[in-house]
Amino acid sequence: MNDKVSNLVNQWSSLKERVRSKIPESCTEAVDKIRGRRGDEHEMGTFRTFEPTNQMAGDGGFNQTIGSGFVEYQEGANGYYEGQQPPPPHLSYDPHTGTSGKISAWQAGWNITNAIQGMFIVCLPYAVLHGGYWGVFVLVFVAYICFYTGRILVHCLYEPNEQGQMIRVRDSYVKIAEACLGEKYGGILVNTAQIIELLMTCILYVVLSGDLMIGSFPEGVIDQRSWMMISTMLLLPCAFLTNLHSVSTLSFWCTVTHIILNVIILGYCLIQIGDWQWSKVTLRLDMGTFPITLGIVVFSYTSQIFLPTLEGNMQNPDEFEEMLKWSHIAAGLSKALFALIGFLTFGEETQDVITNNLPTRGFRGLVNLTLVTKALLSYPLPYFAAASLIESALFRSRPTEQRPDGEGDQPFPTCWGRDNELRVWAVTLRVLLVLFTMFMAVSIPHFVLLMGLIGNFTGTMLSFVWPCYFHMKLKWHTLDIRHIAWEVFIICCGILCGIIGIITSFTALVETYHIPLPYPDQNALQG
Repeated sequence: MNDKVSNLVNQWSSLKERVRSKIPESCTEAVDKIRGRRGDEHEMGTFRTFEPTNQMAGDGGFNQTIGSGFVEYQEGANGYYEGQQPPPPHLSYDPHTGTSGKISAWQAGWNITNAIQGMFIVCLPYAVLHGGYWGVFVLVFVAYICFYTGRILVHCLYEPNEQGQMIRVRDSYVKIAEACLGEKYGGILVNTAQIIELLMTCILYVVLSGDLMIGSFPEGVIDQRSWMMISTMLLLPCAFLTNLHSVSTLSFWCTVTHIILNVIILGYCLIQIGDWQWSKVTLRLDMGTFPITLGIVVFSYTSQIFLPTLEGNMQNPDEFEEMLKWSHIAAGLSKALFALIGFLTFGEETQDVITNNLPTRGFRGLVNLTLVTKALLSYPLPYFAAASLIESALFRSRPTEQRPDGEGDQPFPTCWGRDNELRVWAVTLRVLLVLFTMFMAVSIPHFVLLMGLIGNFTGTMLSFVWPCYFHMKLKWHTLDIRHIAWEVFIICCGILCGIIGIITSFTALVETYHIPLPYPDQNALQG
């Protein structure tokens, strides 16, 4: 019996060797690379929330260059660009959804909801404080505009083929920008706006942590800026992140906890229904503060930067528009109700972060500490995205035998060693990026003013102006006068509100920091 088994094994080994000898060496090497690629994948391979990465030559190296050239579409059997292959299955993990492979419409809806109904909902009653019923209207109106611009942005990903079928010829916001503004400037412009938006989001998380902690311990010996520094010390390990798998799981459960806390806050407000201050909600519009309010609202709805990737990851992309519509309807109604009810409960005493209005120290402290935990666990996602975009723009991809300094034409060498570990200087740069967000937070520790400035700067461009401009440029011959007029109106609103909002927010920040300088006495100078 043993002899028969031994003969079978020998025959099988001989057959394998004969088959392998007939296969070209390049093919067998490719198989070996595919088998070993999982261990060599670039960190951006697991991050597909904001922009997809492009596979480059080398051992599993990935790169997303800010000024990369636009690849013209050549229709093939697999529906991808000529020379482009679909990503390997292990690279289709989305940390925002916590799933592998294609996602359902419900999962995509959760992704959108997590993006536009996250931490910053706690500052929306402030919008009603300075905008009254106009603030409530803006919360719903901006939701509709962002739904519309998100829909037309995804339309820009598609072009008809010779048979009239719509084919996906672009895969990201950057590729749309390159098609409209040119290869040289399109990607640079959009990616710069994305990096600013992501870093500002990180800064806001640090500022929010400081606000919540000082609200929990107002009489403590630690001030707001010191709480921000302490929070940043807890965020330093983000510099060592190479994937977001564990962080995304924690973030998911923290998001669920945050929803529960919102329900608790609303429950408290509803208990106070007999004391609601309806007379405080007016139609009066304060043009000195309302543009800041508008920026806060726009920032809270910004999700366009990852919609192309999200739509590309859906099992049935035909369900994207319906999913986007209902998620924005839910967001608009829930935000408007939360903001209105929160203001009715606390009236003129409404603070920047509504949880600081909660009555008892124990109740307020429990809610605030939970929100601080959520903020700190939400920080790694935008930080990781910003660091990866900066890396792929300025630093070459992973090293190969032919290119020890990394593949690509970026100005600086790769951040990765041959052992697939970050180099010491690369980790140092990442630590400095964390400290930069802390420095900015400590320098501008005013949550709503900073949020309004960001919303009026990058938010209006990413969510209002660019989607409409790109859509009209790419689809002009298919649009009727009604759609053109509506999109021109959105562009004008975005530009006008953005300029006024930036000026107003910046002026408010200057006034906040205005300290009379100790000029010397004029008589002393003359003497």
